Amino acid sequence: MNPYFEQVILSASPVELVRLMYQRAIALVTDARDHLKAGRIKERGLAINRAYAILTELMVSLDPEKAPEMASNLKKLYCYMQERLIEANFQQKDAPLGETVRLLSTLADAWKDVPEIGGLSDEASTERWGNETTEIAEALA
Repeated sequence: MNPYFEQVILSASPVELVRLMYQRAIALVTDARDHLKAGRIKERGLAINRAYAILTELMVSLDPEKAPEMASNLKKLYCYMQERLIEANFQQKDAPLGETVRLLSTLADAWKDVPEIGGLSDEASTERWGNETTEIAEALA
């Protein structure tokens, strides 16, 4: 992984990590669409698999204790997008990829207005997010 990008991820706030994951997932699904059009099967599959992994990381980061209804709805949406990615890969169709990009873009736009989480000390933030940032960095790679 690019050392600069790794440092960006490791120093990002939880809100910024979510934003980065959405941006990367959008880029990967867009790449998958380009690979599909060009007939690059291997590259399409890799891009879809990486986008799928990011959706998994987003799902794992949900906190149903703090917002049970929102976490449940987002989990359903993430699972739906994963199903669409699988469908696009197996059926070699663009429509599920296009839908997934639109859904991810809508979510990414919503996160632009989410304020940064304040009040966490570096130690508390590392305790809460330290292990997850390594997994997120791998998913974003």
